[in-house]
Amino acid sequence: MENQQQHQPPKKSRFRRVCVFCGSSPGKNPNYQHAAIQLGKQLVERNIDLVYGGGSIGLMGLVSQAVHDGGRHVLGVIPKTLMPREITGETVGEVKAVSGMHQRKAEMARQADAFIALPGGYGTLEELLEVITWAQLGIHDKPTGLRS
Repeated sequence: MENQQQHQPPKKSRFRRVCVFCGSSPGKNPNYQHAAIQLGKQLVERNIDLVYGGGSIGLMGLVSQAVHDGGRHVLGVIPKTLMPREITGETVGEVKAVSGMHQRKAEMARQADAFIALPGGYGTLEELLEVITWAQLGIHDKPTGLRS
């Protein structure tokens, strides 16, 4: 008798695009790298596209590669001044270069239906706090969460 693999229908989500804030370094704990890859795979399973900071290194590179490998659209938004530092080698998906950090955050927020923050540094914290502040001020009503 043949083993029949059950085909699971894709999980439904009310979100089309999720913005992930995370570090351009892999972090000191290998669990951070695993969390980035797993989040990317979960987005794919739910047919959700990725909006992120545009880097090809660190946690940004891992989550974007996982989403891209799963066949979902990846939009990276990166300030022109950070391109030499945060894009090394080949990046995946679409890259939108913007003039500065404020434009980066505004564009990522405009493109996304929700926000998730993975481990990162001060930049990640600042991005997270800004979208939380925007929600508090009524600028948007998009869900925001943390994953560590």
